[in-house]
Amino acid sequence: MRRRDFAFGALAAAGVLGSAGCNRSGKKQIGVVPKGSAHLFWQSVHAGAVKHAQEVGVDIIWNGPAAETDFNQQIQIVDAMINRRVDAIALAPIDKKSMVKVVDRAHEAKIPVVIFDSGIDTDNYVSLVATDNYKAGEMGANRVAEILDGNGKIAMVMVQPGAASTMAREQGFKDRIGKVYPEIQIVDERYGWADFSKSMAVTENILTAHPEVQVLFGSNESSTVGATQALKGRKSTVKLVGFDSSPQLVADLRAGIIDSLVIQDPFRMGYESVKAAMDHLSGKTVAKVQNIPPKLVTKANVDTPEIQQQLNPDLKKYLG
Repeated sequence: MRRRDFAFGALAAAGVLGSAGCNRSGKKQIGVVPKGSAHLFWQSVHAGAVKHAQEVGVDIIWNGPAAETDFNQQIQIVDAMINRRVDAIALAPIDKKSMVKVVDRAHEAKIPVVIFDSGIDTDNYVSLVATDNYKAGEMGANRVAEILDGNGKIAMVMVQPGAASTMAREQGFKDRIGKVYPEIQIVDERYGWADFSKSMAVTENILTAHPEVQVLFGSNESSTVGATQALKGRKSTVKLVGFDSSPQLVADLRAGIIDSLVIQDPFRMGYESVKAAMDHLSGKTVAKVQNIPPKLVTKANVDTPEIQQQLNPDLKKYLG
């Protein structure tokens, strides 16, 4: 590890300890570790976690890495929580393999772990709370096929290798296209590395290399934002089926720059993750897998109460 990375990780770990303090309240402490903190998705997860914590009277220790690619920092944060002896940990693993050892270490320390958002290559966790990502990918493929009437050329702006959630939705998308829509050709697929500017750059490269592309599929918020920025810059008429949501993405949907968004329910994900941890600590039986169904948002349904409730959780109420 580079010296700068180590120093930054040490500061992050110290931040966990500082936020935990000495637990003078006597409340149980649940450490919640997202993949990152910059995107609205993680803020919504945080708000949902806080909601359940308030309902049952426990403290949330929230800390995640600055970048969604920095699994070394995420490991240091979880290690610090284990050393602090929190009562349980809810973790969204950046990488399904790299995070195994620290999850196993928590298990050995008898600190229950709830995995959320993205899977991991170990069974040493209480529950996996996540979107049905494979189904979400299939949903995106169905929308693309509807746009093209089953025939055309498309490309994918993907996230990063090793992230189980986005890998599952990307695989679901590709499998559905290959099996059900053989006249649709995926001519390019590139990683945007969970970064807005990098996703914009790879989208630019795709569109330059393949001017025949008719539809793009972005498999998370950063991929979708980057692809949208590239389309705006080119004043392109290429259609975009994206993933996740933010006020700007919804505005771009209304403006017709984005055709549709496959959305998750991050608020519910945060809520159910803390609930699973507390139910386990209370001796209740917890389902090993808890799938949260995705939804497709278009201009036709964006203003329905059901979609609006999911798009606009009250973050200020829970995060201040």
